[in-house]
Amino acid sequence: MARLPPFVAAALLPLCALAADRAAECLALQETLHVENTTVLNVAYVAASTNVTTPGVCQATTPVTSAPLCRVQFVVNTTSTSAVHAEAWLPDVWFGRFLATGDGGLGGCIDYASMDYGASLHFATFGIDNGHDGNTGVPFLNHPEVINDFAWRAVHVEAVVGKQIVQAYYGTPAAKSYWLGCSTGGRQGTQAALKFPADFDGILAGAPATDWNHLIGWLGMNSLHVGGAAPADAPVNDTSPKFIPETLWPVVSAEILRQCDALDGVVDGIITEPDTCDFRPEPLACKGKQTANCLTPPQIQALRNIYSPLLDVHGKLLYPRYSPGAEADPTALAQVFGGALFQYTADWERYVILNVTSHNFTNFGVSDIALWDKINAGGIATFDGNLSAFHGRGGKFITYHGRRDPLIASTNSKRVYDLIADTLKLRSLDAFYRLFLVPGMGHCSGGVGSTRFGQGNVDTAPSVNASSHNILLALVDWVEGGKAPATIIGSDTNGTERTHCRYPMRSVWDGRMWVCL
Repeated sequence: MARLPPFVAAALLPLCALAADRAAECLALQETLHVENTTVLNVAYVAASTNVTTPGVCQATTPVTSAPLCRVQFVVNTTSTSAVHAEAWLPDVWFGRFLATGDGGLGGCIDYASMDYGASLHFATFGIDNGHDGNTGVPFLNHPEVINDFAWRAVHVEAVVGKQIVQAYYGTPAAKSYWLGCSTGGRQGTQAALKFPADFDGILAGAPATDWNHLIGWLGMNSLHVGGAAPADAPVNDTSPKFIPETLWPVVSAEILRQCDALDGVVDGIITEPDTCDFRPEPLACKGKQTANCLTPPQIQALRNIYSPLLDVHGKLLYPRYSPGAEADPTALAQVFGGALFQYTADWERYVILNVTSHNFTNFGVSDIALWDKINAGGIATFDGNLSAFHGRGGKFITYHGRRDPLIASTNSKRVYDLIADTLKLRSLDAFYRLFLVPGMGHCSGGVGSTRFGQGNVDTAPSVNASSHNILLALVDWVEGGKAPATIIGSDTNGTERTHCRYPMRSVWDGRMWVCL
């Protein structure tokens, strides 16, 4: 269990000396908060659990279960042509910790669920729109500084300005600072450790979208393997002979499980280690006059392409293959294999690389990805193993990745681990960096199996509120108490638990239970 550290009592003393009316203190920030290049848009005191309205094109009604807290909405001008909109949720009961949260996709929507989660654990919690409004690439068109905000700068702004707001409100600086994010948020956390190693003491980066250029290009190529030549905002191309209709994907998934489910010793619908699954699609081929529940030669070839690594024209690895089993996640069909080019691929090519609003993607391929590498807009790649400065100052980094992730191959997180180890010339990264691979889990959460371990919002809440079961609390224990997590215990919605292992250890069934070897 993550305990209240010794510094918290001292951090709370100034609060005890303040007037009892926290609402008045909160509302006063509208006039008294002064931070360089920062404009306070609105301040509100949330006294009880309620629903609040969120701004911009991501506008929605989001619940606040972590009340009472002070909500501050503000904007930071990063250059003359770019700005970051952000929020602070400052709980009345504060444990002296600062928490910045990340974004998803193309990163223009504040993650309110994770903000509520952080505030419920008594972190002063912040969220950002990553420098633009909405989850499309349109704001990037002819705006290089907006791309810079998305690629690296917004997270640093969140840390710098956020800590000043904490100081102003609580009257004392945060004793420790943390990062919480998944997918794009995982890439943001990794980029922060690389570029601004002093910003955070602990980073929790789930399913990181690292090696961005290759990842987004790979997703586009997977769409093209099944004939998706038009962007997702154009009519779907489901007439290609390569296209695999929705009704056939369950047939594909069933065959993958038939071939690979038992490899871990347990037939449970979960492939513990997809990298050992040598899936062969040939048994799915139509035979004779068969036309139902079988695949044609072009469809079989599409599967061979999907479940093979993406290589460049010289045979060099660009990105690992699609994880067998991940195609069963509903997101796979909705975003990758549904007959349209993966939306973020289309947006990045049009609005960032080519600076156009329309483009023919029929011949999109590895030559396009090579151009992305050459331009590397905003330094977006985030594929660098030099975490020496972050390691040197005592930073702790935890990452996790679902083995049934339909959008980011979990094998890539192994690849990043090995890159860091090779760069730093370390046989093990256990002293400061730990990777947990989660069998059955989809993209950041969900899927099948024990996928709830406190990684970011109410849907990931574990059955036990302890650092053994909560990966964010485990990070706090590591940073503040020196207790590194050997394992993380996940649970499903019924409370069934499974121990998740840190790489390069493997999850092995010993005949009675799962153990890490």
